[in-house]
Amino acid sequence: MRVSHEAAVDQETGDLGAGPLRKLIRRGLVPQTRSQRLLALATFVNMIGTGVFMVSAALYFTRVVGLPLAQVGLGMGLAAGVGLLAGVPVGRIADQRGPREVYLAMLVVQGAAMAALVFVQTFWLVLVALCVGELARSAGGAARGPLVRGYGGGQLTRFRAYLRSVANLAGSCAAVATGFAVQADTRTAYLALVAANALSFVASAAIVMLLPSLPPVPAPPSEGRWPVLKDRGYVAFVLLDAVMSVHHQVLIFALPLWIVGRTDAPRWTVGLTALVNTALVVILQVRASRGVDDVTTAGRAMRRSGVAFILGMAAIAAAAGAPGWVAVALIVVGVVIHTVGELWHTAGSLELRFSLAPAHAQGQYTGLFGMGTGAAGVAAPSILALCCITWGVPGWLLLGAVFVVVGLLTPRIVRWAERNRSWSPQPA
Repeated sequence: MRVSHEAAVDQETGDLGAGPLRKLIRRGLVPQTRSQRLLALATFVNMIGTGVFMVSAALYFTRVVGLPLAQVGLGMGLAAGVGLLAGVPVGRIADQRGPREVYLAMLVVQGAAMAALVFVQTFWLVLVALCVGELARSAGGAARGPLVRGYGGGQLTRFRAYLRSVANLAGSCAAVATGFAVQADTRTAYLALVAANALSFVASAAIVMLLPSLPPVPAPPSEGRWPVLKDRGYVAFVLLDAVMSVHHQVLIFALPLWIVGRTDAPRWTVGLTALVNTALVVILQVRASRGVDDVTTAGRAMRRSGVAFILGMAAIAAAAGAPGWVAVALIVVGVVIHTVGELWHTAGSLELRFSLAPAHAQGQYTGLFGMGTGAAGVAAPSILALCCITWGVPGWLLLGAVFVVVGLLTPRIVRWAERNRSWSPQPA
């Protein structure tokens, strides 16, 4: 059944269920509408599977398939690069045909690609499966943007933050499950992880099928085929946000290497920092997003995040050469401050990627944004290895200074993007 964006929200705002569900909604533990709850559940299931695969992929390909580590790195890198190409064109299809159907199709394709990895045994077949999976992942992300906007309605800011918390909680669950499999270190255990990822896409697709279909938002008659590529303000914002997004791998890539190789902190500090970061994001992301509900407040949040990053990274850098427990304390303090910056950056970035995009082209704009963050994810390990590990303390401070500059520039770019946009703002 197809319903309008407004009708979908209106039909569901009264669906508060029985007493227990109503209490959970009032406490902010679950979203208010049925569609929001279903999309959150699909996100949770999807991210558990994705998290399991991300953590175990290299081990699976080397220990089960038998590929050399160099080929594994090359294949995953090429697939990530190929995946960047799908976002904008598929986002346009989602804008024109309806986002739910496109997102559903991409989940099915991802499931098939992951299932194929259970059977392939050569590098080229693995590469094909990875490329198809990455193309579908990028395309699905572009289609998901209009879904979030459509089902979020008047609660869009809170709903986006809630989905972010759900994704982090799923990632934690995936890490625990992967830990058991890695401890077993058997072919069966690794195959089970890959199969579980494939099944997670199937389960997510089944949940998405329960969502009401959202019709395309009409575009102005005079608009061209690719408005996002002509929106210089949005392109500039995507570039700045891509640079800032490098911070996402500071704690999961650079910090473990720094702790083990350059500090006297015990190795269990790596697990402690991951736990602190995840717990803070899950608990505080919704709260950190309160009040970040327009481009002005979003620009300020981005500016604050840059300051937090340099302070957190300075504390982490100071752990080098410090006695063991002092190093642990400095690292934990740095992670807490860095996570505060992450919360602010996420709140600001989420608001801007929707507020600076017209409703009728949200898929295209989300696709371009995904290209920026995807490119940052590909480049981040090399950047962090050079700055934080090779250059040491000066590199940590230099990268932190880059984040500060990006944070200071973002409000200016946002104001410029607002002044020069060719569309009128519309409610979600």
